[in-house]
Parts: sequence; C-alpha cells; structure tokens
Amino acid sequence: MYRPRSLTNITSARPNALDNQLLIPRTPHSHCGRAEEAYTDFELQQFGEDDDWRDRHQIQSVPLLSSSASNNFPAEQTTRYRSRGGHYNFNGTGRDKEGEERGKMLMSTLFYNSLLAMGCLCAGFLLFLIYMSYYRPEKLHSYLGIVTENTTISPANLTTSHHNISTGPTDPHLLISYANYTSFPLKPVEYLIECAKLNKGYMSHGDYWQPHKMGVMDTLHPYRVGNEEVCASTITYMLDGKVGLLADLALLAQVAALARERNRTFFVDDTYWNRGKWLDHFMDVRSTQPGPEPGCKAPPPEELVACPRLARHWVVNSRTAKFHLGHTYSNAYEDPYAHQLNRLKPMFKFSEESFYNTIRLNVENTRLVQNARSELQVFSQFDSYIALHLRRGDREPAFYRGDHVPAEKFVEAATTAWSRLSQGKSLEQLTLFVATDSALALREIIDLTSASYTVFSLFQSSNEELRALASPGDYVQKKFDLFHVEERIRATRGMIVDFALLSGMWAKEDNLTPQAVVCTFSKWPRFMN
Repeated sequence: MYRPRSLTNITSARPNALDNQLLIPRTPHSHCGRAEEAYTDFELQQFGEDDDWRDRHQIQSVPLLSSSASNNFPAEQTTRYRSRGGHYNFNGTGRDKEGEERGKMLMSTLFYNSLLAMGCLCAGFLLFLIYMSYYRPEKLHSYLGIVTENTTISPANLTTSHHNISTGPTDPHLLISYANYTSFPLKPVEYLIECAKLNKGYMSHGDYWQPHKMGVMDTLHPYRVGNEEVCASTITYMLDGKVGLLADLALLAQVAALARERNRTFFVDDTYWNRGKWLDHFMDVRSTQPGPEPGCKAPPPEELVACPRLARHWVVNSRTAKFHLGHTYSNAYEDPYAHQLNRLKPMFKFSEESFYNTIRLNVENTRLVQNARSELQVFSQFDSYIALHLRRGDREPAFYRGDHVPAEKFVEAATTAWSRLSQGKSLEQLTLFVATDSALALREIIDLTSASYTVFSLFQSSNEELRALASPGDYVQKKFDLFHVEERIRATRGMIVDFALLSGMWAKEDNLTPQAVVCTFSKWPRFMN
C-alpha cells in the first residue's frame, strides 16, 4: 500500500535545506554522485520547494549490502565513481559535462594559441624580408636566386668580337626604340620625354647602379662597317644652353666623375649648345680625361640613351639630370657620417677634380684669364682680395624681400670678411674684385668704396680686349639666344674670366686667389650661376 509522505513544512517560512538533507551511507558502490562528500549550502539552496531533488541521482537504486555474488551487484563500468571533477556514469549512459567542457576549452585554447604563434612567425619573417630588401638587397637576391649582375660591359674584359655582331636586349620589353625619331642625337627635351616614360610610378630605393630586376633596358646596337673602333661603354654630357654656363659646368663635372668611377669613356656633345663649340672655350676632354680606351670613337648618336643610366652609351643633359643627380645620387655618394653641408663633401671633391683635370681652358681663354689676373695683381696691394658676385638679370635672391640685394649689403659682408680673415691689415688695404652683369651695380659699389677701397672689374680694365668681354647688359637666360653667335661666344668668354677670378679656378702657384667670395643664392636653387 502506498504510504504518503509525511508533512515536513509546518510553517509558511522558507524551509531550511539542511533540515531536509538525506543521510546516505558511505559505501564503495553507491550510485549517488555525492557519496563521498556532502552538498554545500549554496548547492542545496538551488533546489526549490517543488523540486524533487530526491530523484534517482540522490536515492540508492541498489541494495546497500547486496552480495557481490548476486545478480544485483552492479558491474564496474556502470557503478564507476570518481570524486568531484571526475567522470561518472549512471546506467552507463551519463557523462561529466564539466570535464567535457573543460576539454573543449583546452582544445580551443591550443588552437587559437597555435594560430597566434603562426601569425607571430609570419610577421617576424616579413620583417626580416623588409630589412634585407632595404639594407642588404644583394643578399636577398642571392637567397632567392635572382641574378642582378651589372650588364654594363667592362672594357677590361672586352674583345673585338662584340663589334662584329648586333647587340641589344633579347627581351622585346627591354628594347628602347627610337623609330619615331628621324634626327640624332635627340634634342634635350626629347631625351627628357624618353626618361619620363621610363620613370613612372614609384621611385626605386635600390642601389644607385643596381639594375632593374627584369633586366637593363637599352637600344639596339647594330653592327656597321667601321664600328670596330667605337668605345665599348661611354657617358656623354650634352650641352644645350638652357641653363647658365656654370650650371652646365657643374653638372658636367659630376658626370665626368661618374665616368671615372665606372671606368667608362667620357664625351661632351655640343650639337645644341648656344655658346659656340666646346673647343671654342675648353680643351678636348678626350685629351684631359682619355678614359679606359684612349683613341676610341664616339658611339653613333642614335645609340645614345638618357635612361636608364646602365645603358651602354648613357647621355645626360641639364633636363634629364634630375633623374640621375637628385636624391638617389646624394644617398649613394654623400658622407653618411657627416652633418649638414659636410655630407656633400665627396661630391664637391668630384667637382674639384673634374675642374682641375677634365675641364681645362683652351689656349685663348687661358691667355685672357692670365691677363686679367696680372692686371688685378697690379691693383691689389697684397696677395689676396675679396670677390663679389652681383647678378642683376633674371635671378632673384632667396631669403630676401625685394628684387635684388642692395650693394650696401655686399660691401658690409666684404669688409666683415676682410676684418676677420686679414688680421693686422686695415680696411684701406682692401681690394675688391666685382663680377657682375650690370654696369649700374658696379657704379653703386664704386660710389660706396672708392674713397676707401680698391675696386677692379672687367668694365674698368685698361686692357681693351678684356673690357670687350664685359657683360653687354643684365643677363637674362631666355634672351641670350637673341644675340648673334659671335656675341654669345664673346659673352661666354667674359663669364669664364669672371668665374676664374671670382673662384680662383685654374690659378697658377704665383697667381692671386680670393680670400673670400660674397654672393647670393638664387630663388631657384636647382642651379646656381
């Protein structure tokens, strides 16, 4: 007969769960999951008044003292028990959810940690590749098996066989074609256009002489009868007169230095020069800088290439110089351990060597410069002087408000330099040489100094031949072509004489040289005249 459950809650208050806790004997084969430990207060409070927590999980379903020999004795796999935190089964079908979740969490943690480790390794490898590509690209190329040998032909390894066949890039994508042009050499602006075509997109950050990974672009060098004596590898500077004389000479000096460094023959092209011929003012560079193949012939003009610089016959002019003598050139040849202007000292050394050894005056200009120096020495009371350069034409000064710097500023700077550099000498002993394109500017200097200082200029020379070399007017670059060719040649000779006395260039051991030079910077700092 069914026996009703006795009343336990005799008050309306919340029952105390501890009062209703069942006492279960501690036996080794209990089916209860709490056999070896009691409920905590918190766990017991989770059971509601209506929850029948006296279910089969809490009540024995097998006799406590059942004989191990009887059929009712539970099997090991169905009565297995482990303490809290372990796995336990009920009737062989249950599983510890807490342990299962812990295993899943462990596997998930291992998976995501492995992904993080792989990501860190990939990032470290990419960082290593970036470092190698920037600082040691040649090592990276060797690791990857990329051939980056310089394809410029070394004259030391040449034989006459390279003249007997047509040479040039075998890949059509590397071939530079001049099929659309009919006259050679190309004009400077046309070389500029060709360089602009090849220098689109991002700037290369490799070595200055590093060839492109796809190869070196060049034009075709077909075999012709008589080409046997053509130089194997050359660098040519093309004069065009679109910039000032000294700007052209400064660029030429750098290019001549590169020819010496790369062991290539150097040429000067004056086809489009508006100042006459190179030999009208200077000696032939083939005699002053013969190169590795003395006596070899210049390449055919249709084989000159402005870009890239690794072409067999490279040509540079004032318009294409920005592609070769800019930031990349400075990074390659400046002194990385020096500061400010001292970083450029190696490039100044290049120019100095070129001016003293490659750019040499011809006989006529040498005579004119010596005559001017001799006359200046008569004016000067000592073995030195201060040189002033006043440009009143088309160049406005930088860092100064106004069209031109007043003459008073030049005189003030000259007297300051004399006082600092000539200790023990009075200002009355100061001699000024003025190189200017304006007779009016010279008059301003004379008015300020005639009572105290000695002033000399080509305008004041007692030598009629030297006076004829003085500037015919304020120099304007765009109007220079309006003069007759003989007037342009004469004006260029006057500029060369002024530059020689202004800088001390091409001076002999017993000649006067300036103690200081006072000049201004142009607003267009790309070229200085």
